[in-house]
Amino acid sequence: MGGGPSSYPPQMMANQQVAIISPQFCAPYPVDLNIVRKLMTLSEGAFGVTDVNGNIVFKVKSKLFSLRDRRVLLDAAGNPIVTFQQKILSAHRRWQVYRGESTDSKDFLFSVKKSSLLQFKTKLDVFLAHNTKEDVCDFRIEGSWFERSCVIYAGNTSTIIAQMHRKHTAQSILLGKDNFGVTVYPNVDYAFIVALVVILEEINEDRSGDD
Repeated sequence: MGGGPSSYPPQMMANQQVAIISPQFCAPYPVDLNIVRKLMTLSEGAFGVTDVNGNIVFKVKSKLFSLRDRRVLLDAAGNPIVTFQQKILSAHRRWQVYRGESTDSKDFLFSVKKSSLLQFKTKLDVFLAHNTKEDVCDFRIEGSWFERSCVIYAGNTSTIIAQMHRKHTAQSILLGKDNFGVTVYPNVDYAFIVALVVILEEINEDRSGDD
């Protein structure tokens, strides 16, 4: 590694492993996940995340009666991994993510927001908890949510850590499900990537507000 400053997150600099939520979600090989959004159902369990064999890896549940938008990412056994919460009165549609079912500041992991208010293409900035100045993002998401074609980069670099792409299957058309795939690169926390995709969906599907 060079001696100069780098935009890479510290997790990546240390051992090339990006473990934002937990190292247990880092695999030494690319991980392909299918994200199925059940369009015909209510908000409860709006997302299912499966592996290539169709086994459930994660589920996303909504807190329907909370004061603000809140979602919880669960593992296959139903254990809470992280909680997402939209920040009230945030112009850039900022979402904050906490460990487990907490929304306590000590459990704060990262936040995601639009890089600008007016957007023709998707561009989100991700800031880890220790990056309080937010001069430079730790990760960024760019692409077209409408086409389900987005790329997640490390900081302001060209280093890709995950890619999202639409899947057209007979099942997705018949069942009225929006089905798309995510490829997570080796040694990248795939729970973190799923969390980013959920927030990406929330921000882009949110029709309230002026932006």
